[in-house]
Amino acid sequence: MKIISTNIAKPTIITWNGKKETTGIYKTPTNFPIYLGKNDVKDDSVIDRKYHGGEFKACYIFSEMHYKYWKNLYPNLNWEWGMFGENLTISHMDETEIFVGDVYKVGDAIIQISQSREPCYKLGIKFKNQNILKKFITHGLPGSYVKVLKEGAVKIGDELILEKRPKKSLTVAQLFRLLYDKDKDQNLLKLAINNEALPLKKREKFKKFILTH
Repeated sequence: MKIISTNIAKPTIITWNGKKETTGIYKTPTNFPIYLGKNDVKDDSVIDRKYHGGEFKACYIFSEMHYKYWKNLYPNLNWEWGMFGENLTISHMDETEIFVGDVYKVGDAIIQISQSREPCYKLGIKFKNQNILKKFITHGLPGSYVKVLKEGAVKIGDELILEKRPKKSLTVAQLFRLLYDKDKDQNLLKLAINNEALPLKKREKFKKFILTH
């Protein structure tokens, strides 16, 4: 897996339910390295820090492999890397083979896979169609947020080198399914609850779905 695009955003004003809001989802490719900090990407626009940025969402990565699928569904959009709001567009990234807790060295930084992306209405605004939220969930390949264990600069061409993988974990795709499935897999729930790469708040929510009899 390699970085094929580094993307950051300037604050963009959107309208939702008749009210103006500011968002950082409109990321565009850069031609220079970007710096991965512990809570966000330097010089990127992170507006709503209740849901974006922070220790477990310092940077968002998404696979270039998925672009073809979405371009076929929405051919009339202005397509470029960063379309899904990702900071790093990664080649050959497969969420069914990447595990929560995986640690990668990339450029000068060290990152850890922390949690799958959960789409919100701002993605619908960007795609000019709120139906994309259901399609995104059904497709099941959401990209991943990462925790930055060691800050550093990354650039196009940098390879993601796996340094450590948990002995027991679930994939990013499995975690994503677990978030939305009504009948949640009990084995996957236990793996998620015991995975410290996930934020405590999310693990506590999963505990509520454990069957006690």
